[in-house]
Amino acid sequence: MMAKGEKMSEKAAESVKKAGKSLKDAATNAAGNAAALNNKVIDHAEANTRAAFAAMRSAASVKSVSDLAKIQTDYVKEQGARSMTQVKEVGDLIAQFGRDAMAAWRPGKD
Repeated sequence: MMAKGEKMSEKAAESVKKAGKSLKDAATNAAGNAAALNNKVIDHAEANTRAAFAAMRSAASVKSVSDLAKIQTDYVKEQGARSMTQVKEVGDLIAQFGRDAMAAWRPGKD
């Protein structure tokens, strides 16, 4: 039969092991989240750059100032909409990371 002190020691060791595993899992998840976020930001930068170059190509071949003004106006309008969408995507991604992190630390989770 185990002594009371040995049982307490085993329980403490098990708790430390669980905490260590939880911390390791959290660090792994954080690294994955950072990579996902970085990739999303790079995707956005790439899309924005493509759109800017397309607008510049269009502007390079205009025949009038009014055509140039329309191209610029359209570009600014589209970039504004694109930026709002991109901010929402990044915000949603970060919020999901937070929800996942909180779920991982919920009491009673093994």
